[in-house]
This record gives sequence, structure tokens and C-alpha cells, in this order.
Amino acid sequence: MAHSHDHGHAHGGDARSPHQRRRLSIALALTWGFALIEALAGLRGGSLALLADAGHMVTDGAALGLALLAAWLAARPTSQRHTYGFGRAELLAALLNALAMLAVVAGITWEAWGRFAEPRPIMGEMVSLVATLGLAVNLLVAWMLSHGQENLNVRGAFLHVLGDVLGSIAAIAAGAVVWLTGWTPIDPLLSLLIGGLVLAASLRLLREALHGLLDGVPFAIDLEHLGKELAAVPGVAEVHDLHVWALSGERLALTAHVRVRDLLTWPEILAGLRHEAEEHGIGHVTFQPEVIPWVPLVRQD
Repeated sequence: MAHSHDHGHAHGGDARSPHQRRRLSIALALTWGFALIEALAGLRGGSLALLADAGHMVTDGAALGLALLAAWLAARPTSQRHTYGFGRAELLAALLNALAMLAVVAGITWEAWGRFAEPRPIMGEMVSLVATLGLAVNLLVAWMLSHGQENLNVRGAFLHVLGDVLGSIAAIAAGAVVWLTGWTPIDPLLSLLIGGLVLAASLRLLREALHGLLDGVPFAIDLEHLGKELAAVPGVAEVHDLHVWALSGERLALTAHVRVRDLLTWPEILAGLRHEAEEHGIGHVTFQPEVIPWVPLVRQD
């Protein structure tokens, strides 16, 4: 039985492109450079919010490093042993990023609990100044990563940086409150708020990464609706054994059996099927045609 393949490779925001990898490299340098500054300032100023933000930025750097590594692996050509390439490295990197974020949240929560029990002096003015500079750096990095949001791996790194933006805002607020009022509990309180926001984003990323690694149907795809659209292509009698999964953070694949009455019209039918798949962002498709046997009508007198 004949079958047909189609491979699509048009991804404007693909993390594997040299332009996107350059953005990730610059973002990595900015993130780790300022993380060191924030950590030193947090230790000197006694601020948990600032230390939490610095620790978060360290994990951001790790996330960006993983994104770079995954992008490099995903750009490698296919081989006899890896016929789909190494795109799954992006999903694996997203999973590791999510787990790292959960570890950061646990650390922040543990330290904040200790700060409630034993409050520590905080240099509010210095904390606010450093956190303001950190906010500017984080906003710049977030803007650089915002152009690759269709890629799960880049989105994982972006979520790390977005958490840092929130962390910087919380650190600014904590420093200002301590500076103006001397009320130190605001520092661990806002640290817990940062942890809650980061936790929600991390759990979403973890869910999507695990779902992709287990070959689940991408959440953006309604499989039943897609099947009906493919079955509505002229010349198609039925579509069954329909499967859709992620080859990488943004490359989707599809396989299906297609029942037709006339194999001579298969080229036209295949073109229509490919078009419907591309409308849903699926670039790698395999359709297996099956001819419905012709059964003559028997007259009964």
C-alpha cells in the first residue's frame, strides 16, 4: 500500500536559528553577570527578596544555557540512529527548567519561614537601588526572549526571566517599605508572593514538557476537530488511526490512515490533506491511503 510523507521546516522564531541562539547567548551573559551583583548586594543588605531574585537569576542562566544546548542539538542533522533528529532535547530542557524552578521555590519558602521566626536587619535603600537595576536587566532579557514564544524551550527560559521581573519588583517594594517604615516582615512576605507566582508558571511548563515527552497530542490541537476537517477533504471517505505529537518544542508530526474510493485521485487528495495539516501548524505528515473495495449492487426482483 502506498504512503506519502511531507516535511515542513519554516519556523520564523525557531530556537535553532543562529539569530535566536545569539539572543540566548546575550541573555545568558546579562543574566549571570547581574546575578553576581545582586547576590553580593543581597548578602550585604540582608534582603531575602534580593537574594531570592539573585538565586532565581542563577537558575535563569542555567535555563538559558539549557536552551542554548537544546537549540544546538535540535539543529543537528538527522542520522540513521536518530531519524527525527534531536528536537526532543528542547522538551527535555524545558522539563529540567521546570524542575529547577520548583527547587528554587522550595528554597525561597524555607528561607522565608526562617525570616519570620528570626527577623534580620535590612538596608532598604541599597536593596531598592540594586533591585531597580535588576529590573532593567530582566526587562531587557525578557524582551529579547519574547520573540521565540512558540518554542516550548524558549518559553521555559522566558518564564524564568518573567519570574525574575516579578522578583525585582518585589525586591524594590520590600526595600522601599523597609527603608521608609522599618517593617522587615515585608521582605519574606513578598518573597513568598514571588514563589507562588513562579510555582504556577513552573507547574504549567512541567505539565507541557511531560505531555510532549510522552507523545501526547499538543494542547493546541483538537484531535477530533482535526479529524473531521481531514475527513471533509474532497475524495476522502474516512480518516482513522490519527496521531499527532511533538517532534520538538515547536515541530509537530501527524500520521493517519485515509480511506478513499479512487486511488487515481490520490495526488489531489494528498494536497488537500497537507493543506489542512499546515493550517494547524503541522509540518511533518504521513498519510496512508486505503482503497475502499467496490461492491456491485445486486438487484432483487
